[in-house]
Parts: sequence; structure tokens; C-alpha cells
Amino acid sequence: MKPVTLITGDGIGIEIMEAVKNIFKAAAVPIIWEEENAGKTALETKGALIPESLINSLNKTQIALKGPLETPVGKGFKSVNVQLRQQFDLYANIRPCRSTEGITTKFENVDLVIFRENTEGLYSGINYYDERLEIADSISRVTKKGSQRIIQAAFEYAHKNKHDHITVVHKANILKNSGRLMLEAAEQTAQKYPHIRWDDRIVDNMAMQLVRAPEQFDIIVTSNLFGDILSDLCAGLVGGLGVVAGANIGDQMAIFEAVHGTAPDIAGKGIANPTAVLRSALLMLEYMELYEYKEKIDTALNKVLKQKELCTGDLGGKANTLQFAQHIIDNFV
Repeated sequence: MKPVTLITGDGIGIEIMEAVKNIFKAAAVPIIWEEENAGKTALETKGALIPESLINSLNKTQIALKGPLETPVGKGFKSVNVQLRQQFDLYANIRPCRSTEGITTKFENVDLVIFRENTEGLYSGINYYDERLEIADSISRVTKKGSQRIIQAAFEYAHKNKHDHITVVHKANILKNSGRLMLEAAEQTAQKYPHIRWDDRIVDNMAMQLVRAPEQFDIIVTSNLFGDILSDLCAGLVGGLGVVAGANIGDQMAIFEAVHGTAPDIAGKGIANPTAVLRSALLMLEYMELYEYKEKIDTALNKVLKQKELCTGDLGGKANTLQFAQHIIDNFV
């Protein structure tokens, strides 16, 4: 039995994590949860946004599943998500976005994966405010090492999973130096993978292309800020943040997470859709090479998503969170 840190999260975190725990228990997944928390709830109960007990657990397990955490807008504490990524050097944010039968959208053939550099750029944490002049500075710091390793991660993923096309997204026409680092890294890395073709797009053009013909793209790799924006755009192509998975992966540790918010308006009502965190948990099982369990749960989930009456209200059904989880369990083969 492999220990895994479970970070419950804020808002609807408790409810959607309960659904995942029920599904994993029914599927007899060979893991043991070490339950911890972070963010606003942890601050209120343990006096710290990232408690020492959580750090100890992560250092021991080296793998975690995380619910949504509240981050104040324009004030208050720094994003705990960003802090965790930087503290544990989780430099690759991976977001698969695929069309799902039963989830109706304007597009039917989307099947792409976004690799977002996760620790640098405008999220480096270099911020200044001059009260006298009323000027705010947020500095984007991009390194050659950071550019190389996210490009390498994307090419290696493509190689292992039999993808043959990578698109590098940048703004090198304006942000010439940081854009050049990413493009140079792609040119160098591509030499080791001659069977994978690659091209590049300027980010504003990429946004337009994604909403015109997303099926032309396979793997997308880009910087922190651009990846943050484009990954949400791509989630919208396949049904929204409530149905897509997220992973933060480094050389030594990985944290898998629901990418949506804490939904305080429905927290405690038991009606939240757990699909995003469940799919993140399935990514985790793939990372752990527990493929049999991943396929068992994934197959059942996709069966349920085809039957609207078995889904939660946001997907057109009438099930609550735990009923939806039970429907998945009932469809195990």
C-alpha cells in the first residue's frame, strides 16, 4: 500500500474529496491516504497556510492529490498553489483537455495536452509597489534552465505516449529574450526526437486558432502566464474547469489537483461535480503506474458521463456529489 498525501482544500473540497475516497475504496486502489490541508481552512484551524505537518507528509510520500484552495483577489496572502509549486520545484503543469462523449460543447474532436512552465515568468514572485509614486512592478524572470526542462518534459511525454506534434507558444516578437530561450530550447531538444515534429505560434494567434480549429493541435508547451490563460481556454473547449484534470510535476514530487475554484456559493450543499478532481486522481494513478485501477475507474466514469440523468446538475443531471460517485462505482466491471 502506497501512502499518498490528501490535501482536502477549501469550499467544496471536502465534498469532492469524499467522492474520490469512496470510489478509490470501492475499486480497492492500493493506496493509504494521509489527510492534510492547506490554504484558508488550514490557516483557521492550524494557524498556517502550509502547516508543518503537510510539509512533512509531502516530503515522505512525494505525491499528493489536492482539492481547490482559496486565493484572495488583489489582497491578502500569496497563492498557496504557487507557493507549493515553487517550494517543491514542481516545474511542469500538465493539463489534458479531451472531448468526452456525453458532455456537449461546440467542438467534438479536441484531444490536446498543455505543458505550462510552472515556477518562473510573471509568477516568480518578484513584485514591488512604490506607495509614493503609486507604481506596481511585477517582474517576469525566465531562465534557460527553466525553459529547457519544460520543453524536455513535453518532448519526453510526447515520445512515451506516442504523440507526434508539439506547438511552442510564445510572444518572441515582443518579449524577445524570454521567447528566444523557449524557442532555442525547442530547437535543441527536437534534435533528440526526430520522429516528433514541432512548430511555434505567437500567443495571441494561438488563442484565435484554438477557438477556430482546436483539433489541429496535439501537445502545447508554453510559459507560466500564457499557459495559465490557454489552459483555461482549452478547458472551455471540452466542457469547463469542472471536467478537466491537472498535475504539477517535478523531478522528485508530484501534486495532482482540481483546477477549478472553491465554489463557496455551493459549498456544503453536496451538489458539487467531482469529475475534475477524480480525473486528476486518475492522472495520479497513471503516474504511479497503477494502470489497471486507472482504467477501471476511467471506464466507469465515461459510462456515467454518457447518461445525463446519472450526473450532477451542472452536467444536466439530478445526482448529488455522492450519488454521482456511487453511479461510477455501480458501473465498475
